Amino acid sequence: MRAAELLADGIARLRAAGLDGAAGDARVLLAYALDIPRDRLTLAMGDDVSTPAQHRFQTAITARAAYRPVAQIIGRRAFFGRDFAVTPDVLDPRPDTETLIEAALEQPFSRLLDLGTGSGAIALTLLAERPDAQAVAVDLSQPALKVAARNAKALGLSSRVTFLRSDWFGAVGGVFDLIVSNPPYIGVPELADLSRDVRDYEPRMALVPTDDDGSGLAAYRVICAQAQNYLRPGGWLRVEIGYRQGAAVQALFTEAGFDHVSLRKDLSGHARVVSGQAPLGQSPSEL
Repeated sequence: MRAAELLADGIARLRAAGLDGAAGDARVLLAYALDIPRDRLTLAMGDDVSTPAQHRFQTAITARAAYRPVAQIIGRRAFFGRDFAVTPDVLDPRPDTETLIEAALEQPFSRLLDLGTGSGAIALTLLAERPDAQAVAVDLSQPALKVAARNAKALGLSSRVTFLRSDWFGAVGGVFDLIVSNPPYIGVPELADLSRDVRDYEPRMALVPTDDDGSGLAAYRVICAQAQNYLRPGGWLRVEIGYRQGAAVQALFTEAGFDHVSLRKDLSGHARVVSGQAPLGQSPSEL
């Protein structure tokens, strides 16, 4: 069977399963099955596909038709120009989160803390963009930390990042120029509205905060209450938020005493990042 015929069959199966973006997903999965870069796929459309590659593609299409995320099937996801390993133990890094990267890069920093690092995509991207910086990245999930360490090694960043198993700030010491986080922010009542890709396959602890009261704000309350104890004067806290949470999270920043609290929208025009600066002239121990 030629690649073009295989691709058409895959697209038809994904459309029959009710998946949006069936054509794009099928192309990614075919490139994966053929073990070629995606930008070379068009050149391979007239080629005969080996039996093992056909089987690999059909297996991948079956998984995607069951709504398994593409990144979990192929084991990686592109984020801010780099590839990151992805497993069911971590959130799939998404383009929306690149808004947090862009915000973080607006100010200089030499020492950063990433709370709830997951795949490590945020901390490692920031280190790659700032070659002189060092990072501490924490997560409560040991399997997630293993994925993050694997990504650090692949990117040549292992010597500049320390991974810790920690419940937010529990095992963290020291002071940072920048604290970033993409914490769990889905309220339990919202779970039913999530796409099956997310609801059925991504780790629940990375989606729904502990002790959620339905608002999805529990993690932000913890982070805002403690962050200034770990920020140098003038340091920044920046967090990703759900698109309906802008006003509520900004209020938490203000109540915690942050200055210059602001909201940044993503490319779709949705509220995505809240930032605040630790007051100048005070040491963390005085806050």
